[in-house]
Amino acid sequence: MTESVTDSTSASYSTFILRIYQWREKHISERMFVLILAFLVGFFAAVAAFVLHWFINQIVALLTSSFDAGSSNWLYLVYPVVGIYLTSLFVRYIVKDNISHGITRILYAISQNRSRLRSHNTWSSVIASAITIGFGGSVGAEAPIVLTGSAIGSNLGKLFKMDSKTLMLLVGCGAAGAIAGVFKAPIAGLVFTIEVLMIDLTMASLMPILVSCVTATCFTYIFSGDAALFTFHLDNAWTVERVPGCIGLGVFCGLVSLYFIRTMGFCEDIFARFKEKPYVKLLIGGTMLSLLIYLFPSLYGEGYGAINLLLNGASDSDWGRVMNNSLFAGHTDMLLVYIALVLLTKVFATSATNGGGGCGGTFAPSLFIGCFSGFFFSRIWNMYEVGTFLPEKNFALMGMAGVMSGVMHAPLTGIFLIAELTGGYDLFLPLMIVSICSYLTIILFEPHSIYSSRLAKQGKLITHHTDHAVLTLMQMDSVIDRDYLTAEPDTELADIVRKISQSRSRVIPVVDGAGNLLGEIDIAKIRNIVFRTELYHHFRAGQLMQEPKAVLSDNIPMAEVMKTFENTQASWLPVLDQENHLKGYISRRRVYTQYRKMVADLSED
Repeated sequence: MTESVTDSTSASYSTFILRIYQWREKHISERMFVLILAFLVGFFAAVAAFVLHWFINQIVALLTSSFDAGSSNWLYLVYPVVGIYLTSLFVRYIVKDNISHGITRILYAISQNRSRLRSHNTWSSVIASAITIGFGGSVGAEAPIVLTGSAIGSNLGKLFKMDSKTLMLLVGCGAAGAIAGVFKAPIAGLVFTIEVLMIDLTMASLMPILVSCVTATCFTYIFSGDAALFTFHLDNAWTVERVPGCIGLGVFCGLVSLYFIRTMGFCEDIFARFKEKPYVKLLIGGTMLSLLIYLFPSLYGEGYGAINLLLNGASDSDWGRVMNNSLFAGHTDMLLVYIALVLLTKVFATSATNGGGGCGGTFAPSLFIGCFSGFFFSRIWNMYEVGTFLPEKNFALMGMAGVMSGVMHAPLTGIFLIAELTGGYDLFLPLMIVSICSYLTIILFEPHSIYSSRLAKQGKLITHHTDHAVLTLMQMDSVIDRDYLTAEPDTELADIVRKISQSRSRVIPVVDGAGNLLGEIDIAKIRNIVFRTELYHHFRAGQLMQEPKAVLSDNIPMAEVMKTFENTQASWLPVLDQENHLKGYISRRRVYTQYRKMVADLSED
């Protein structure tokens, strides 16, 4: 009875969606409908961002409201472990899927999965990251929200049967709306999508992304008021004499970004060794995180409170409040040491959170480290009187843009986000100097951002370069021809001729009983004996086969496939799976035909 009711409900829902789809095709143009979907994506992204931050604030208030600011609190040793453990249970038994590295997963979906994200991504990251961050996980909520927004766009597109190109645009709308909603920064949302997700900006894509950004920003104002995430008041106007300091800060931020990316990668590799041992990961990550937060409570959660203290302080007594709840509390003479230690340990706290089983992103940690870097740099500069006096709070703000630009390889995002976040447009020029210098420094060492480096190593990263983007989007499975006839080494020429008459390719693969490729027979090279029937029982496949010009693995990128065809000038190449069994053949002609078609599609506005 229950099953019949469920089936009836499902059928009614499908019929309802089908009617909407048919009505839409008749009454609403494709472009207008994409704009409507972009509006919905922006609205839902704003809702998700508001819900996530509300959950985080409620958990933090419940757990830490009774803490004594003048001393350390032993509960800092407990809360993070509990948060990571609860998150890991939620992911393992309810979600049953990997939801870490949110922005990397979006890049993977765009590059390899036709911009399709699973439906649970519309809510799972919100719950998991709220638990992680609320209990003290030293990560950010932005990447989970970006994944949520992109998943909303992807699933709305799938619901209304949009093509892959439109799905990619809606994924970009979701990401842009998420950033715009979280930070009330619509321009930053737009440039983030272009720089980080590498969605090409055309007239067809500009308007939907803008609609999503503006919608998310407006609804965020409605939900949470007009208060900015960070407050900042410019006390010392920027002067041209501070250009050397800005350049120095940019280089310093680039080096800090390098430290962040390399250390994060190192820690991830360590935790990856215990992939099948979740409790070992929890023990290592939880212990490391708890100790760090106990020593440096500024590492608790997103750390936005500490950022606001550095951005709004005017003296050491104001800035010294960043050491509250720690062993350093009240010792303003140790402020610089505390800042330096927090700067160095934040990346370990972030790695321990995610590595131990928590869920969060590196967006907020990059802002946090940037703020501390800017303050540290300017304080050292002023202590040793290197040049013109540098206002610490101003340079703390510019440091946020610098490290974000370096870590994400996104200087425009760093510039516009910080300017929009704080209303610091009076510092627009120095923000540009710092962001550009940071980016130019980091690319000397790291060609890819922290988000894209994992995919770049696998050759699965889509970029703005059209040729490379097309090759990344091409799927090997779509060009493998599995309709082929094989021969065994002892197959006689008579049987080979029969197979040739039935085959569509110019090669007959020779395999053993296990399906391993031993060689191949090129039809063109045995023409002199094919029509001599008296030889049909004198030659066998083992005598006629030759080694193929090259062998392809089924997991190599398409760029490598194209390069192999170019180097060998082969017409057909065999593809082997991980066990070296023959999987099929790839035709040079078929690859180039699909390549040209995709270039034409991608070039359309």
